[in-house]
Amino acid sequence: MRRFLLAIATVISGLASQPGHADSDRSREVAGEFDYYVLSLSWSPNWCAIEGDARGSDQCDSRHDHGWTLHGLWPQYHRGWPDFCNTAEAPPSRRQTAEMADIMGSPGLAWHQWKKHGSCSGLSPAQYFSLSREAYGQITRPAIFRKLDKLVKLPASLVEEAFLKENPQLSRDSLTITCRDGHIQEARICLSRSLDPVPCGRDVIRDCTLKDALFAPVR
Repeated sequence: MRRFLLAIATVISGLASQPGHADSDRSREVAGEFDYYVLSLSWSPNWCAIEGDARGSDQCDSRHDHGWTLHGLWPQYHRGWPDFCNTAEAPPSRRQTAEMADIMGSPGLAWHQWKKHGSCSGLSPAQYFSLSREAYGQITRPAIFRKLDKLVKLPASLVEEAFLKENPQLSRDSLTITCRDGHIQEARICLSRSLDPVPCGRDVIRDCTLKDALFAPVR
């Protein structure tokens, strides 16, 4: 029994010491040190149905006409990711976060994304938000989803196919579609530091397999 317990302890110790272990070593989280970005696009009507309406979020008001919004641009390791990094950069101003609301839905989200993810980019807030806008702008959001006039159920794979059709530079290993509470949640696209598509790590490629995912129309 002692030999068995010793063997298990040795295996666990070895796994914990491997680079990129799922529970990332916080000492690795140095601003500017990461492998690639994940560009996360959220279908705003679904976010509103799941969470935003209950919060009374202004993002969900129909006057905004939001479809695919920018959730964030996330520095990523090949396994795991850094967050809330120490940085010498000053935090963004209210003006800077307010200027991102047109594509992010709210200044509050822009602030949170800087604090959690932008702080790890090695960039200033102005540079990070500019790069985020550039990444968002280079991905064609399939217009067909804006034509929906009622709540529908569809395979998550159909959303992936639509993005691939509109963005021939992407491949299946650089794109994943996620679901939450039975709804299509996000399209996540893996990009290099220069914003070229790259293969996603194993902890990012987690395609939703629902064949009847809910998809709400633009408000």
